[in-house]
Amino acid sequence: MTDNAGNALADKGLPEMKGWLLKWTNYIKGYQRRWFVLSKGVLSYYRNQSEINHTCRGTISLHGALIHTVDSCTFVISNGGTQTFHIKAGTEVERQSWVTALELAKVKAIRAIESEEEEEEETAQVVPSQEISSVVRDLTERLENMRTCYDLITKHGAALQRALNDLESNEEESLASRTKIVNERATLFRITSNAMINAGNDYLHSAESQGHKWSKMLHHEREQRLKLEEIIETMAKQQSQMEQAAVLVRQNKPVPPMVSSSTTMSLNAAGGSSSNTALTSDDEVEFFDALEHTSSGDSTFILKLNKRRSSSEDQFDGHTGSSSESDEQKRIIKTIQQVSLVSAPRVASGGGHNNDDEDDDVDRAAQPESRESRVSNLRSSRPAKARRDRVPDKPNYPLSLWSIMKNCIGKDLSKIPMPVNFNEPLSMLQRLVEDYEYSDILDEAANCKDACEQLAHVAAFTVSAYATTTNRTGKPFNPLLGETFECDRMDDFGWRCLAEQVSHHPPVAALHCESSKWLCWQEFSMTSKFRGKYVQINPLGGAYVQFPQSGNRYSWHKVTTTVNNIIVGRLWVDQHGEMEIIGSHASQGNKCILNFIPYSYFSREVQRSVKGVVMNQRNEVKWVIRGTWDAQIEIAPVLKTSGTPDSPTYTTGEYKVAWQRRPAPADSDKYYNFTTLACQLNEEEEGVAPTDSRLRPDQRLMELGDWDESNKEKLRLEEKQRTVRRQRESEAEHAASEGRPYPAYEPMWFKREKEEGSEDFVHVFKNTYWTAKEAQDWSGCPEIY
Repeated sequence: MTDNAGNALADKGLPEMKGWLLKWTNYIKGYQRRWFVLSKGVLSYYRNQSEINHTCRGTISLHGALIHTVDSCTFVISNGGTQTFHIKAGTEVERQSWVTALELAKVKAIRAIESEEEEEEETAQVVPSQEISSVVRDLTERLENMRTCYDLITKHGAALQRALNDLESNEEESLASRTKIVNERATLFRITSNAMINAGNDYLHSAESQGHKWSKMLHHEREQRLKLEEIIETMAKQQSQMEQAAVLVRQNKPVPPMVSSSTTMSLNAAGGSSSNTALTSDDEVEFFDALEHTSSGDSTFILKLNKRRSSSEDQFDGHTGSSSESDEQKRIIKTIQQVSLVSAPRVASGGGHNNDDEDDDVDRAAQPESRESRVSNLRSSRPAKARRDRVPDKPNYPLSLWSIMKNCIGKDLSKIPMPVNFNEPLSMLQRLVEDYEYSDILDEAANCKDACEQLAHVAAFTVSAYATTTNRTGKPFNPLLGETFECDRMDDFGWRCLAEQVSHHPPVAALHCESSKWLCWQEFSMTSKFRGKYVQINPLGGAYVQFPQSGNRYSWHKVTTTVNNIIVGRLWVDQHGEMEIIGSHASQGNKCILNFIPYSYFSREVQRSVKGVVMNQRNEVKWVIRGTWDAQIEIAPVLKTSGTPDSPTYTTGEYKVAWQRRPAPADSDKYYNFTTLACQLNEEEEGVAPTDSRLRPDQRLMELGDWDESNKEKLRLEEKQRTVRRQRESEAEHAASEGRPYPAYEPMWFKREKEEGSEDFVHVFKNTYWTAKEAQDWSGCPEIY
């Protein structure tokens, strides 16, 4: 186990380490011996040492990894997404050696990447004409010096040659005199030669320093030009297609499909003219939706789901991302459904549907009764607080988004230094709390006796979180490490919430929200890329809800968000992808599959559509879901099953509204399109932690309209955070050089624990915040502002 484990090397400043460790593979094989190599900021593993040159079994880049110690010999490395290594060392000393080396490699990898990005940003800037003139003048002067030296070398070389010729002649002049002349000429030639060498070195050094900079700048400009050419070509094709479509529409002719390079999807209107949209994605999804309503009020709804296996369900084994055949077969059976749903004449909602999925053996140990009573008492004992219903109007500071982002194509959005002009006066922590604006859906779900009906309401709740994103194009402030936000709405909504930024590399936020009827928590991170025409945001981390009364528990991951028209036109947001809500504990085996259909100009579907089904433990469809993520969601129970096993038909009851968006406040377009809840999130409040987002000065200045001062404060806070991080990195390096462990950053109100029933680790609430607030004891809070 310990062979070569302590061999720490250095390669370009990045620590290296290699040795045998045990890696978790799957539940059948358990931990297996693997050869691990830490090199250049990347941890790789192999079945044995002979595979190093040809077969790598898996890698994790450390610059964005989370490293967590489980026990004296076990530690976990995760990239914040779907890839996680569970590793066990032979001894505690060996485990600490690896963890210390990994932490140090992470620090150096982050520093190396940041220095490269800073260098790229410097070379990406347009060089001022004065600088160009100065450089040209400097190189010209150095070239003139070299020409002067060349003329002198030619002159003194010729003189030296004449002196040497005279030395060989038989003239009467003494040999000593002629030798002296040769020495003088040789000295002058040597001096001018040295001057020529020095001038040449000066010119070469200046030319190389400027040439390297200009070469990178030229390469950057060439890449930018190619990307812009692709964008313009794509836009020209789209414009041409739209013009052709407009002509066909005017001629009452069918419009051909518009083909995009990113997805594959077909949508057909049953009983009417067809319209197909080609789109590409990792999941193959086909929807066939009939006319929305017939004369009798019934509707036909045909849904086909073909889902490939997602990486989040992969089992751990020697090959990264693979799983056992039996598990894959179970996965296919559970997820690949071909369902046709035909509505019957209206029946009373809930009548006739099956309650076989209720779990009579309720696990009430998941949440003690005392917590429910305590939270319920908090709500009943407080009068409703008077709160504001708007924020100051948004000032008019015109600034082109493209002028800022044109040099950032292909980069991570979170690393782009953006002025507050493109922000909204809320932090990402506060935006996460907005997910609970329609918490009454969870209250309704908590009252459901049927687990599948409860899951349908939970699905409606997950969709409601996207309601305000249609017109909210402002970027929230990136939270500082250790920043928190509390939202206590027990007096009116019946819940209270705390969020904290628990990691900076990668950026991770943890959130906990509690009510007397339900408990929610989530861990949010994301990857984002700017692609020229659009910004794509891929959320990472999971969200969870638990109902203490029934013991039912559900988890899901958010779908992809795309912000379009970055170059020209009005910004607009789309949500797309598949969301799978999985039941566990008392609701084990129940699941819901929701499809957020991508926006398409040529689709005759209702735009921003969401469709899905709820299935029980036996993989039977029990509820259907339809609607749009910006307006409302309807649900209906399945009353009867007919047809063949390959093509079953389900008769549904009457649809009922599970969620409906509230109208926007009057004139909300003047203040960032905020809802009333959004306006109240940043309202000043006494007694909150000193790290609360409400106390963040740049965010407050922006809300008050002083954007110039806000930008200055934003730069100050970011530099302060970088200084603290560099100090921790320096201390970690010093500790590593002395061979002693350096404690990793620990959040104030959350702790990282293994998620029950899985191999994943999440940040869970310590339940100490509200006690500290009551005592006004903030002694452990960092000073971040």
